[in-house]
Amino acid sequence: MSFNTFGHMFRVTTFGESHGPAIGCVVDGCPPGIPLTEADIQPFLDKRRPGQSRFTTQRAEPDQVRILSGVFKDERMGAQVTTGTPIGLLIDNVDQRSKDYSDIRDKYRPGHADYTYDVKYGQRDYRGGGRQSARETATRVAAGAIARKIVPGMTVRAALIQMGPEKIDRARWDWNEVDRNPFFCPDAQKAKFFEGYLDGIRKKGSSVGAVIEVVAEGVPAGLGAPIYGKLDGDLAAAMMGINAVKGVEIGAGMGAAALTGEENGDEMRIAHEGLGNDGRPVFLSNNAGGVLGGISTGQPIVVRFAVKPTSSILTARRTVDRYGGETEISTKGRHDPCVGIRAVPIGEAMMACVVADHFLRQRAQVGESPAWPFAKPRS
Repeated sequence: MSFNTFGHMFRVTTFGESHGPAIGCVVDGCPPGIPLTEADIQPFLDKRRPGQSRFTTQRAEPDQVRILSGVFKDERMGAQVTTGTPIGLLIDNVDQRSKDYSDIRDKYRPGHADYTYDVKYGQRDYRGGGRQSARETATRVAAGAIARKIVPGMTVRAALIQMGPEKIDRARWDWNEVDRNPFFCPDAQKAKFFEGYLDGIRKKGSSVGAVIEVVAEGVPAGLGAPIYGKLDGDLAAAMMGINAVKGVEIGAGMGAAALTGEENGDEMRIAHEGLGNDGRPVFLSNNAGGVLGGISTGQPIVVRFAVKPTSSILTARRTVDRYGGETEISTKGRHDPCVGIRAVPIGEAMMACVVADHFLRQRAQVGESPAWPFAKPRS
């Protein structure tokens, strides 16, 4: 199986299956001298970890990460730092229940990749989906924790803004609220509503989708390239690479189609009179989502992605088996009634990895800072 690596300068290769002994990744391209311990990575894995509420799968995985390589305790710096060599990360699987899947080993679950895996490879690991399982995304979250350390001053946050047809009220958006409820929802009132709403979905043995918004702030202007290395193109690919994601938009996204040119184009002014102190342009809106022509503007980068309902549900569905027979299937086991909840930290990680990759590409091509037209003329 190829294509287990993403990124160029900051490269992440993941390995492992849902019911194998462990999952992990190798992060290559991280600059040397960055302080890094397991304690820097673990909080992000804890955010994604299953079994933390009744609204996610009850698979009890501690998701404790181990750093196997790529760091060294530098006595001169008084810290463990990256060496510039590949960083190996390992997370043990400790709570597999493979027997939950024995009844469906030859059946194709509607909405899952069972059929397409069989067509492509001639075999598949039916235990929790094997390599296709969202279990693999824990390794991406670990890699994202390292990526956050590469871009100075960058912060990456995400929130669940819609569950099923139910949307938050953006006027009640509060980033501090995201960590106070099990849905990572920025609207406290809507989060309370989601409790009863998702309980009903869960008790029916069904599932529901969600929309996640990811925001990266403190990203310098000039990252990306105008043709085949577009920052927004790589972001879209990264988000679409998350399990169960079926749609991605940046900035105004699909909504831009309903705007006029006057409404959509983000007007600009030079920073003065309280708008800033360095004389650089200030955008008066952000319909572009922080990216123009594939290159970052210095504004917050805003990406949203839609996660489909979890395909493993108790409701009996019509399907076929690998021998050509027609049958029905009901998926037992432990599954998320809304897999979009735990997609929040995954979206953060993918944003961090892509921006870190472009930051290193930029530094390799033109140096520490991009050329800027309002700077003093070049000699």
